[in-house]
Amino acid sequence: MDVTDEISALNIGQKIKTLRQRKELTLKDVSERTGLSKPLLSQIENNLTAPPIATLLKISNALEVTIGHFFQERVSSERISVVRAGDRATAIRRRRNLGDNRVGYRYEALAGSMSDKNMEPFLVDIDPRNPEDMIFYQHRGEEFLFVLEGRLEFRGGDQVIILDIADSIYFDSSIAHALRGLDQCPAKAIGVIYAPE
Repeated sequence: MDVTDEISALNIGQKIKTLRQRKELTLKDVSERTGLSKPLLSQIENNLTAPPIATLLKISNALEVTIGHFFQERVSSERISVVRAGDRATAIRRRRNLGDNRVGYRYEALAGSMSDKNMEPFLVDIDPRNPEDMIFYQHRGEEFLFVLEGRLEFRGGDQVIILDIADSIYFDSSIAHALRGLDQCPAKAIGVIYAPE
């Protein structure tokens, strides 16, 4: 499955567009609420580009839903959510921006069907890259990362922190932050995001 197919399979763009229209908002309204350009929002809605987590958080806040809303294939009122390995790999795989290698990570939702979550867990692959190619994000909330494979570099505020296998980091995500893999292969981590409404 290529990147276009994977973005389309998740259908985040259509979910955003449907929710925006249901709330009777224009692209301009969402642009003003998020600080994102109308052309970028249009590309996301048409599944031409995959939004990084920080961008998706801005959109979810503007549309008054949790980020988890966009990863739900079906909404469940159950209080327990199980995502099988095979389901996660095929249905909830995320890739870097289409035709654009800038984002530098891929993520898979680990608790897609449970509604009204306070946290959103992901399996994240962080690509190796040069320091000057790192892109910084910031958003309200907190994040936790636990490194499963490889080594990665975290930059936040004025700190540069190297994380090895089994290291973890918890940080205030309102601090501008960026990650990069340090080895030939992507680093793999469990990431948990808490984004208050």
